[in-house]
Amino acid sequence: MDLNQPPLIASDLEGVLVPEIWVAVAEKTGIEKLRLTTREISDYDALMKMRIDILREHNLRLSDIQEVIATLAPLPGAADFVSWVRSQAQFIIISDTFYEFAAPLMLQMERPTIFCHSLLVDADGFLSGFRMRLDMPKRRTIMAMNDIGFRTMAMGDSYNDIAMLEKADVGMLFAPPDNVVADHPSFPIARTYAEAKAFIEEKFLLKEE
Repeated sequence: MDLNQPPLIASDLEGVLVPEIWVAVAEKTGIEKLRLTTREISDYDALMKMRIDILREHNLRLSDIQEVIATLAPLPGAADFVSWVRSQAQFIIISDTFYEFAAPLMLQMERPTIFCHSLLVDADGFLSGFRMRLDMPKRRTIMAMNDIGFRTMAMGDSYNDIAMLEKADVGMLFAPPDNVVADHPSFPIARTYAEAKAFIEEKFLLKEE
């Protein structure tokens, strides 16, 4: 890690800074299968196709999901943590959510930069598919940040975050489930924002106590 390079910190969104959106939809609708996330299913394409099929089966439109999202707020302490990180380094959120979902939550954290995907919606308002920003987006975004001269740190909680944690100069799991920890035991873990802040200061920003 070249300390002469400017620092950039990248974070996942759901489960790290905001609640899991699909879990919130599951709780609102009572559809248990919508509780499944990338914490349980590593194949994102298969997971999204399952979700779209379930929504169609239950006659749920994009507007129904957005109504649920409108009731959500960042996790307790997340907004202050994001504000602190942005005072220390460049900061981006790299997420497998969608701009159509994330916008109101970004407003509650003073609009940090987010790289995510887009939804395809038919004339009746049903989800018909999704458009990935690019293949392997988390991994490739971190690699691009490295290539253009940043030293990088990445934090996430799920299987789909592992590739960006591996490519970053420093990677950290944040409040991960036991199955992710068991499958990827080499990564350090922070379970609170206070622990994450201390880790960032010591291991990435290299600030002395």
